[in-house]
Amino acid sequence: MTTANQGTRVLVLNSGSSSVKYQLLDMRDASRLAVGLVERIGEETSRLKHSPLATGGATREQNGPIADHEAALKAVAAELAVDGLGLDSPELAAIGHRVVHGGLKFSAPTVITDEVLAEIERLVPVAPLHNPANITGIRTAQALRPDLPQVAVFDTAFHTTMPESAARYAIDIETADAHRIRRYGFHGTSHAYVSRETARLLGKAPEDVNVIVLHLGNGASASAVRGGRCVDTSMGLTPLEGLVMGTRSGDIDPAVTFHLMRVAGMSADDIDVLLNKKSGLVGLCGDNDMREIRRRCDEGDEKAQLAFDIYIHRLKKYIGAYYAVLGKVDAIAFTAGVGENAAPVREAAVAGLEELGLAVDGDLNAVRSDRPRLISPEYARVAVAVVPTDEELEIAQQTYALVSPALNS
Repeated sequence: MTTANQGTRVLVLNSGSSSVKYQLLDMRDASRLAVGLVERIGEETSRLKHSPLATGGATREQNGPIADHEAALKAVAAELAVDGLGLDSPELAAIGHRVVHGGLKFSAPTVITDEVLAEIERLVPVAPLHNPANITGIRTAQALRPDLPQVAVFDTAFHTTMPESAARYAIDIETADAHRIRRYGFHGTSHAYVSRETARLLGKAPEDVNVIVLHLGNGASASAVRGGRCVDTSMGLTPLEGLVMGTRSGDIDPAVTFHLMRVAGMSADDIDVLLNKKSGLVGLCGDNDMREIRRRCDEGDEKAQLAFDIYIHRLKKYIGAYYAVLGKVDAIAFTAGVGENAAPVREAAVAGLEELGLAVDGDLNAVRSDRPRLISPEYARVAVAVVPTDEELEIAQQTYALVSPALNS
C-alpha cells in the first residue's frame, strides 16, 4: 500500500507556446492542492495566477515579464513552496506532461527518456504548434527535478485503437507512410475520461457501453467509443479536421487550398492561418464565443444565426455518422466549455433525431451543474448526458498508475 513518504502527489503540466497550465493533485483522494496558469510568457505583460486550494487561501497573482518557460516553472515552484507544496517535497511522486502528438508509437502513458523525447521531437512536423512547447516544458521540468519520474500523456493515445479503415486516408499508401499521413485524433484524454464517466453514470462497465462523445470547446471533436475503445474520431492528421470550431473550419474540400493558391494568390502559410485562425465561427460571424453568438441569435442577427446553424448541421452529421459506425449507441455525452454550458447547442444537436432514440428533456437540459447528469427523458432509448471533462485528473491518474508500482516495489 502506498504511504505518504512514498509520494502520493502528481504535478500536471500543460505547456503551450506562451503559457503553462498546472495542477497539483493528491492521488489518495484525487483532490486538488493547487491550480494555476502562467500566460503571455516572453512578454512584458506576463501573468501568473496561483490558487492554493489545499490551504484555502486567496488566489495570488504576479504581473511582470517572465522571460521563458524555465523562468515560468521556477515561478510556479516558488508559489507552490509558499504553500508548503514545493517541488522538492518527498510527497511528489511524478510530473505528468500533456503531450499533444504521440503518433503511432505511443498508445499509453510513457516515462520520458532521452529516446522518448527524441521521438516526440521527430513528430514536430505533424504538430508544429504544440509539440515544441510540450518539449520545452518537459526539458525545463527535468532540469528542476532530474531525479523525478516525468511522464508523457498523449492526446493521440486514446485514438490509436482506431481500425485502419478509420485511420487511413485514401491517398497513395507509400506517400502516406513516408510522411506519416493518417488520422491520429486529438482531445484523447478528454474522450477517455468522459466515455468512462458516462458508463459510470449509466451504472455500467466501460466495456459494456457504446458512447458518442462530443467535446465542444473552442476546439471541438467527436469520437465513437465502442466498449471503452475509440473506433473513430473527427480530428485527423491535425486538429483542423472535423467539426466547426471557434476559429477552425473543420471539414473542407482539400481543393479549396489549391483554388486559393491559384485564384487568390495565397501562400500555404496564408491558407494555414485562414483555416486555423480565421475560419469556423469567427470566420462566419466575427465571434467565437457561443454565449455571444446565442445572444446575437436571440436579437435576430442573421450572420450569427447562420453560424449557429452551420455549427449544428455539422454536429448532427457526425452524430449520425458515428451512430452508423457503432451500430448500437447507449449514450451521447456532451462535454467541454460549450458542451457543458450551452443548453441551446445540446437541444439543437438532438432535435429531429427522435427516430434514432434521441431526445432532450427541456427542464433537465436547462439545469446548470458541474456534476455528470442525464438530460434525456426516461423514455428515450439512448441516454443523452452532460459529463464535465477533467483532462488534468485523467493525466494525473494515468501518470500515477504508471509510477506507483515502482513506488511500492
